[in-house]
Amino acid sequence: MKIEITPSEMRRIDRNCAGIGLFPLQLMENAGASVAREVCARFDRGTVVVLAGTGNNGGDGFVAARHLMGYDPEIILFGRARDIATDEARQNWQILKNLGANTREIKDSSELSDIVLDADVIVDAMLGTGVRGQVREPVASAIRLINDSDAFIVAVDVPSGFDPDHPSYSVHADLTVTFHSAKTGLSGHPEVTGDVKVAGIGIPPQAERIAGAGDLPPVRSARSHKGDCGRVLVIGGGAFTGAPALAALAALRTGADWVTVATPRSVASGIAEFSPNLIVHALSGKYLAHNDIPAINALIKRHDVVVIGMGLGRENKSGNETAETVSKIITANPDTRFVIDADALHALKMPMPDRGQAAMPIVTPHAGEFKHLGGTVAAGTDERCELVRAFSLENHVVTLLKGAIDVISDGEDVRTNHTGNAGMTVGGTGDVLAGVVGALLATHNNTAPTAVAAATAGAFVTGTAGDLAFRKFGYGLLATDVIECIPEAMRGV
Repeated sequence: MKIEITPSEMRRIDRNCAGIGLFPLQLMENAGASVAREVCARFDRGTVVVLAGTGNNGGDGFVAARHLMGYDPEIILFGRARDIATDEARQNWQILKNLGANTREIKDSSELSDIVLDADVIVDAMLGTGVRGQVREPVASAIRLINDSDAFIVAVDVPSGFDPDHPSYSVHADLTVTFHSAKTGLSGHPEVTGDVKVAGIGIPPQAERIAGAGDLPPVRSARSHKGDCGRVLVIGGGAFTGAPALAALAALRTGADWVTVATPRSVASGIAEFSPNLIVHALSGKYLAHNDIPAINALIKRHDVVVIGMGLGRENKSGNETAETVSKIITANPDTRFVIDADALHALKMPMPDRGQAAMPIVTPHAGEFKHLGGTVAAGTDERCELVRAFSLENHVVTLLKGAIDVISDGEDVRTNHTGNAGMTVGGTGDVLAGVVGALLATHNNTAPTAVAAATAGAFVTGTAGDLAFRKFGYGLLATDVIECIPEAMRGV
């Protein structure tokens, strides 16, 4: 468990907990109860006021208020009950109403002055994480009233309005009860947070690493233009025709705007026949060769991500020319984001040069390929996670080790993916995975995700698509069936 965690990472974990059966209502109950315990530990009497917003932070406040019913708290909702954003927060508001709690809905902070002045304890549950800059009315005026009061102020998760870059805009708390892990920036502003108490809410360390719907990319902007959501170059084929086509079609189904397949001339027409949606660039001969490098380097400049290796073959009549060409392509483009799969893995020399986080390559080996690269495979998940983490750190790569449970690491973070099934042993599903990861690594809404985020999401999406295909076709599923299920998997189904 990390000492500090970003709000976006916490949202990822929260959402993924539902996938393992740990639902938001449970987490909200644990969070609110932990706030109430901190109040009870410090006060055995007094006037308690809970100020709550319409989001999940407010829901935590509603739970705290229920646990503090012995203090006869006053619960102030900023907004209208009909505008409460989530089912969990609405349910906890309704419980308070059913209990006959002292609740009030307000839109004007002028109604607060007497309430705040008379309070001994204020529970601040107005705004949660993710706020940037100055907050709007009526919360802005409420923050000023709270900060001018003599009450003991308990902030829920973060002080309302907290922004590490502009801490003066926020509630100045005496105690901040933050959940699971301290949020980034809290430790640097004791004048705003007061004492910081990290409260466990029932999320075990294993849940942090399990992939789920929280790893899916954000919805693209309605103002997106062609190319804004990713241009992917697939380099493959020669020995095989289907592999690069499967990777390219998977990238398109994942949402890439533009996918080009660069492939030897001998198989270019066959790949083009798979779909009119594919852009196929024919290279010089029967296999990837040294004289293809200038054309490929020019193509790379026009794409965001390169997926390389599917169906290339390891050797040809000229010996190891294909492997040497792959190595030269990767070396000649140090700022390019690569997904390296299948036959291209055999061209790598480990450790790879350190390209930094922005261009850290993703390698997608199965167990045999991982051993070839110098990795060690263990039976236990925890041990395998540590081995993959150490391998990634030493070799400056993001590793997606394919298996019954996929393990993903960039040398620091470790993720596991538990989707997928034994029907996916059919040929071509690894090519599909490479295409999905490539599309997710490409630019989305002008924001490039980290390589470990793209690899994690790609493993989850491909496995989920495979599970959806298995429902229809059982062990007779094909790689093309998995591709057709990708859009549904991208919706988190």
